[in-house]
Amino acid sequence: MQHRTSRRSLLTTTAAVAAITALGPPSPAQASPGTAASDRRLRAIIARMSVEEKIGQLFVMRVYGHSATAPDQADIDANLRELGVRDAAELIAKYHVGGIIYFTWAHNTRDPHQIADLSNGIQAAGLAQRVPLPLLIATDQEHGAVCRVGKPATLFPGAMAMGAGGSTGDARTLGRISGAELAAIGIRQDYSPDADVNINPANPVIGVRSFGADPAAVARMVAAEVRGYQDSSVAATAKHFPGHGDTSVDSHTGIPVITHTREQWEQLDAPPFRAAIDAGIDAIMTAHIQFPALDPSNDPATLSHPILTGILREQLGFDGVVITDSLGMQGVRDKYGDDRVPVLALKAGVDQLLDPPKLDVAFNGLRAAVASGELPESRLDASILRILRLKDRRGLFTRPYVTARGVDRTVGTRAHLAAAASVAERTTTLLANPQGLLPLPRGQRLLIVGADPDSPSGTTGPPTTVLAGALSELGFHVRVLPTGTLPSQAQIAAAARAAAGQDAVIVGTYNAGAGGAQSRLVAALVATGVPVIHLALRNPYDIAHLAPGYAASLATYCWTDVELRAAARVLAGRVDPRGRLPVAVPRADDPTQDLYPIGHGLSY
Repeated sequence: MQHRTSRRSLLTTTAAVAAITALGPPSPAQASPGTAASDRRLRAIIARMSVEEKIGQLFVMRVYGHSATAPDQADIDANLRELGVRDAAELIAKYHVGGIIYFTWAHNTRDPHQIADLSNGIQAAGLAQRVPLPLLIATDQEHGAVCRVGKPATLFPGAMAMGAGGSTGDARTLGRISGAELAAIGIRQDYSPDADVNINPANPVIGVRSFGADPAAVARMVAAEVRGYQDSSVAATAKHFPGHGDTSVDSHTGIPVITHTREQWEQLDAPPFRAAIDAGIDAIMTAHIQFPALDPSNDPATLSHPILTGILREQLGFDGVVITDSLGMQGVRDKYGDDRVPVLALKAGVDQLLDPPKLDVAFNGLRAAVASGELPESRLDASILRILRLKDRRGLFTRPYVTARGVDRTVGTRAHLAAAASVAERTTTLLANPQGLLPLPRGQRLLIVGADPDSPSGTTGPPTTVLAGALSELGFHVRVLPTGTLPSQAQIAAAARAAAGQDAVIVGTYNAGAGGAQSRLVAALVATGVPVIHLALRNPYDIAHLAPGYAASLATYCWTDVELRAAARVLAGRVDPRGRLPVAVPRADDPTQDLYPIGHGLSY
């Protein structure tokens, strides 16, 4: 049964309603967001807050459960173990946190009505505090490989696919539609778009989350998505400053070092962040990376005063909210203890502290720094004012709650889904078609083999199954034989046998490397003599590692339903492939040379 937003959560309590009234909703003439009158009102709220309430306002925290007050027992246990509270309402009452981040793995995002109910419960808890304040609820809805809110919400292609499409109009449409749907379920901040310029094909953490490798093109797409999200009153968040696109280390598990010179940073990394600021972005997220040319201390950028204050605040002129990447990531924890990281982040210029591993340790570390005078209370006030301005600008003081009707008329509507499908059809990139095999004639017999990576929220099943279903709908006779990302020799042999009698084989690869099992699978299929169509399901670099002889190769940039269904329509000739590579594909035997340059892409 579909969960419906409850009447109780919408009406809240008399106390909560009185609390929001006490905030003094601004009159249009006197206290519109961003005006001097608005700032006076917000400063008056800050003046009423205790030091503990101020410290809490700086944190954006995870919390387990589908409900703010009645999570499942397993989620209660997880909250008690990690946070020392039972649920979101207790977390807010104890620590006065200013924001909550939703995760799929924390069981926050089951379905739109449940999410709306959870959001309303969180807002009711915030407005029940001594100093009533709405919370800023956020998530990572990048689309593509990183997506926390799944179907029936509208899912668009990810950033690199959007970069392949190259349309700023499509990027703004993504932001506008996704923002409207997030706002309808109570999420008013999205940690998107990714403003990193992915110039390193070996980047283990950014890759297809980036719009591409051309700084100017990335800047245009970032600015367009920012405007789209904020058109829908959702705070966009550009990440990861000062730029995470040229790393070979994942900052979740280590500390990446960027070796760019200051001049290279200005040319390669800075343009998308400048464009985001020019577009009026509300927030910028930091990177847990060392950047010696910008700060020789070897502190991660999240803790770097020269980078966050000297460059971001003073040079680039950004006066919005600066938020850390997750403080549970190893890249920010290697050099200092968990009690010192929040203190150093604030001293560097940060406003919001995202999801420390141990909230009590982080909270008490800040309290000790304020008590000792290391952090003046006025420093807390400056960050809180920026946070409250953002909440005010996004309407949380006057419209903290969402409604079931708003969910139904906004989330996953036919018009939104059609727009996403249309955008996706402009992103699929035809890399090679040497035998002129594509498009495929209707009615052919097709074997689909290859990788079935773990599915992000934008999928209804494994990629082979989704692609098979889409091609069947288009009139093909399809057989599926998944072989995984590490096919065994027995699986490779079985796939080669299954190719017999087929008109073509479609093989999906997922980050295939030279000489790896996926490459051996493609070679074995080519050796059967049946035409082989290669589909790169994530990074477009896979084609450089394949043995010659394939009949065609396409890049989808992700394996979500919307991208795979678009690829099926391209294979069937229902739409012309229009995507163009937003990154260069280097040769496997000489990475200094391009196999395919930026902008490459074929049409029918």
